[in-house]
Amino acid sequence: MDRRATLATLMGKRQAEASPLPLPIVNSGLEPYSGPWAYEQAAHLLRRAMFGPSYAQIKNAVNLGLEATLEQLFADIPQPEPPLNHSYENDPNVPVGSPWADAPYSESANFRPYRSQSLRAWSILQLFSEGVSIREKLTLFWHNHFAISNINDPKFVYRHISLLRSYAWGNFRELIKAVTIDPAMLRFLNGNQNTKNAPNENYARELLELFTIGKGPLVAPGDYTNYTEADISAMAKVLTGWRDTGFNAVNPDIPVGSFFQANRHDTGDKQLSYRFGNTTISNMAELEYAHLVDVIFQQPEVARFISRKLYRWFIYYIIDDNAEQNVIGPMAQLLIDNDYALQPALMALLRSEHFYDMLNVGPMIKNPMDFIVSSAKPFGVPFPPELARLYNTMLRFFSSGTLQQMEYYNPPSVAGWKAYYQEPLFYRTWINATTLPVRMALTDSLATTGFLVNGFRVQIDPLAFVATFDNPFDPNAVIEEARSILFPQPITDGQKAALKEILIPGLPDYEWTVEYSDYLANPDNANLAEAVASKLRQLLQAMLSMPEFYLS
Repeated sequence: MDRRATLATLMGKRQAEASPLPLPIVNSGLEPYSGPWAYEQAAHLLRRAMFGPSYAQIKNAVNLGLEATLEQLFADIPQPEPPLNHSYENDPNVPVGSPWADAPYSESANFRPYRSQSLRAWSILQLFSEGVSIREKLTLFWHNHFAISNINDPKFVYRHISLLRSYAWGNFRELIKAVTIDPAMLRFLNGNQNTKNAPNENYARELLELFTIGKGPLVAPGDYTNYTEADISAMAKVLTGWRDTGFNAVNPDIPVGSFFQANRHDTGDKQLSYRFGNTTISNMAELEYAHLVDVIFQQPEVARFISRKLYRWFIYYIIDDNAEQNVIGPMAQLLIDNDYALQPALMALLRSEHFYDMLNVGPMIKNPMDFIVSSAKPFGVPFPPELARLYNTMLRFFSSGTLQQMEYYNPPSVAGWKAYYQEPLFYRTWINATTLPVRMALTDSLATTGFLVNGFRVQIDPLAFVATFDNPFDPNAVIEEARSILFPQPITDGQKAALKEILIPGLPDYEWTVEYSDYLANPDNANLAEAVASKLRQLLQAMLSMPEFYLS
């Protein structure tokens, strides 16, 4: 069953019947939200806009209000410090504890493995340390959008992800220009092999199909709704002449970058089809690629195309006629009106009536990155302070993401992860016979025994977690507060009763009050502390295994 349909039934928005029913319609659009601003709305915004918000962050957002929270999410913050050599002692160019992003390689040793590990660990660390910011959610969105993989030079990959992060909510058109000549993209889609004598159409094809305008239905042989095969051929010629530099370089004077080689560029006229107004692009040398992007962005469908992708990332996978008319259309127009600056359109989406409609709260299955971070970050799980152990902890989380079929820096195809484009499953792709046991193993471990990283135990401290609650003395309040932190929607009375049976099996409520009070009065008594902690661990283990935790 579609998750929105389940929510509609639970909230009484339609009667449950045996026969199939039409999917519930969300009638609201991009108009500003005018309903109450309380914990539920603040939690929904932060869960969608960042990774694993904490209880304190959500409550602070309630106090700030919607507009101030949006401003915080989109506030300019410094780029993160680059990844470090966390443990490899044999790199003569990078001592342990120093950044390697601009350091050359060596002819006598292969440093790529440790630098790749460092990059992976550092990338997961950004998700945990982002603060209240939408930047990391958008960085992952763009990584899925451009979906490079198998570059085999971590310096190239670091430069690429830094580019995406720097444009997170910037100008979409300028981002496309920058990515077009990004050294990692030149390698990934063979732009560095695209010459006047042997045009390579790989990047030109994906530039149109996946990055800017989309195909649309085939209307005639070689003619899609938004472009033709002839356009791909012509655009490939426009893009000739660009090459990357610094790939696996051992020379410190050869940095990672790209350059234009004029003698490899097609200087003839390139004729585009009627889909682009029969535009002719004449030789503009190293400026020609940017002019081509400007030509593509004259088509209004570009704004609708990226608006749909952002909708699926932040709202839901089904884009019905109502969403197309009342959300996608106005959002696309905002992009056009703002010269393709993304922030105004994104802020409009995240402050809209549509975003806060209850049918859009909780139907999204968390992707593995979101699941991993929300399994630890809301609990304030402590990480080891030492660099090597900290990075190794992040690598454990990275490995879990790989097993859950979302390996950062290795999307399965140029189209990205299937959850964001492949019908009919979309997000449901994340849960299968392979990935479900991995998810459960992660949360079971964190909630109970934890896992060791070079002698440091990474696990939830249930006593510290519950100490942040407004009323930790009432077992019903404990369950409800934990629910509000971990689940996007309320749970049934039956579920609450089952959870209370785990917390205080067969006992009256006051037994928990007495036991917790005794512990607070004697916090150094190991037996009292363990008795309370053990009950809380079982409760949290059960809650983290519930389907509601898998949703956002």
